[in-house]
Amino acid sequence: MSDNLPVAVIGAGPVGLAAACHLLTRNIPVRLYEAGETVAANVRDWSHVRLFSPWSFNIDKAATALLKHHGWQEPHGDGMPTGGDLYEAYLRPLAETPVLRAVIETKATVKGISRSGIGKVVTEGRERQPFSILVQNGAARVDLARAVIDASGTWRNPNPLGASGLAAIGEAEARSFIAYGVPDVLGTERANYAGKRVLVVGGGHSAANALLDLARLAETNGRTELTWAVRGTDLTRVFGGGDADKLAARGKLGSDLKSLSSSGRLKVVTGFSAERVGQRGDAVTVLGGNTKLGPFDRIIVATGQRPDLDMTRELRLDLDPWLESPKALGPEIDPN
Repeated sequence: MSDNLPVAVIGAGPVGLAAACHLLTRNIPVRLYEAGETVAANVRDWSHVRLFSPWSFNIDKAATALLKHHGWQEPHGDGMPTGGDLYEAYLRPLAETPVLRAVIETKATVKGISRSGIGKVVTEGRERQPFSILVQNGAARVDLARAVIDASGTWRNPNPLGASGLAAIGEAEARSFIAYGVPDVLGTERANYAGKRVLVVGGGHSAANALLDLARLAETNGRTELTWAVRGTDLTRVFGGGDADKLAARGKLGSDLKSLSSSGRLKVVTGFSAERVGQRGDAVTVLGGNTKLGPFDRIIVATGQRPDLDMTRELRLDLDPWLESPKALGPEIDPN
């Protein structure tokens, strides 16, 4: 395999940009593919969300060295940036450095990866063949690479409302009522949620952010009604460690959610597993077992994301069978 071939990095978010910086500092050629209109397109989707980790946790050392070479001023290490701050003050300037600008291609979707000239079932000579990268940017083409780093993330592949990991019956048909992730309910999406009956499903930090934003919205519009549904029956893990959390902002997020859930401003439904979504007129209901919730005007599904493995199906990946992460990482992040 030729050493002149680049390493292909897929996804120009924080991880992809950092990976490209590390490769370039080692004089390894790079091609960086980003499906969005700009770098960090996924981060820009949640630009209104504030991280609970400070700047110093979110800036890569190789990227910092490159930026400072071009006169960049590092943000204060103790501040907690929003996604928008992360983009404007760090990721966009990083992508605009001459060395990275020369290797980044936006609006370039990687549709598939394989070994050049060899199908998945062929073993002989496999390791000697470069990778073929099928890229769609207007016209389709095939690029060759010596190695591939998949930093595309999971943001574009949210988990469904259905508790089984499959879409709930009627979920696709009710898509116009449903948002996935953390919609900007205090900003661009305000009109869709103010004065509405809203269900939030999920027991993680995304659900907490959505609920707290909705509660602030309800303070300015008393007709806003909030329901929170979670699969578990013990909310201790969801509320976190409070003041004992090593990340103070993460602890406060859990504490604020705990206060909201006991305030009477939020209906909390535990032990709920969504199975079916029904529509009647301009509202939807959600059924799980013998419990029927609703009617609602909007549903926010904050049940996490998972990797989209379609582009890697021609590769022989050794992944954790249930988390779909690298196998060695699985035990470290297994929520069980």
